[in-house]
Amino acid sequence: MLHHLKLIGQFFKISAQAEIAYRANFFIRLLYSVLNLVTGLFSLLVIFNQVETIKGWDLPSALILLGIYLLLGALRSLFIGPSLESVAGMDGEIWTGTFDFTMLRPVDKQFLVSFRYWRLFALIDLIFALGVLVYAIVLMGTPLSILTLIHFLATLMAGILLLYAALLAFSALVFWNSGFLFTWVINDLFQLARYPMGIYPQWLRLILTWIIPVGLMTTIPAQALSGTLSPTMFILTIIFSVGAFIGASILFRRGLQKYSSASS
Repeated sequence: MLHHLKLIGQFFKISAQAEIAYRANFFIRLLYSVLNLVTGLFSLLVIFNQVETIKGWDLPSALILLGIYLLLGALRSLFIGPSLESVAGMDGEIWTGTFDFTMLRPVDKQFLVSFRYWRLFALIDLIFALGVLVYAIVLMGTPLSILTLIHFLATLMAGILLLYAALLAFSALVFWNSGFLFTWVINDLFQLARYPMGIYPQWLRLILTWIIPVGLMTTIPAQALSGTLSPTMFILTIIFSVGAFIGASILFRRGLQKYSSASS
């Protein structure tokens, strides 16, 4: 474990040095982050200026949902996305044949392709997300109990695990068909996670909850923090996220076994 933490530190340091070399990217990323934040806040303010609640969600709880959505998006941009896209994305290592060098490195391959590339400027999004969450909690006007915080942190970790598992699974599918970028499937669907699942038709809620679970990633932690999450759904979310992680890991390792060297 200590060895892996040291490796993550080195990966972060190397990636940070590469990003700092292009300082103009900081201002571009800052502008993008501000626009993303303002767009999300403005849409909620417009909606809740007309109504007090939507399917049981008031403004504070909707802001919590937005904050969690921004938080997961920030973590995806920070390391999950860049690392996996370097293998399965456009011009990734599977396409170019350079994955051979990754296979030769003496470290767990799933760990390596999950943590080796970081985008330092995504920390801006992370700060904005935490700011939205803090503001939403203050707007709620009620103190949070220890149990509520535990439920929130547990479901938030489950959401992060689900996001990673989904991206890992879609990335692993490239081993079977390198001509199709499967990660694009989740890109558009993840946009739907910024709104409560209750506003969507039942068939779409089913897909976004149990098939491509972007709804579980954001809605469940938001319900946990606002105190509306049922114990049954809490347990199901934890079990489902762990199962999804195990399943995605198995799929990735089977993909590794299927991979044929570019030099063979």
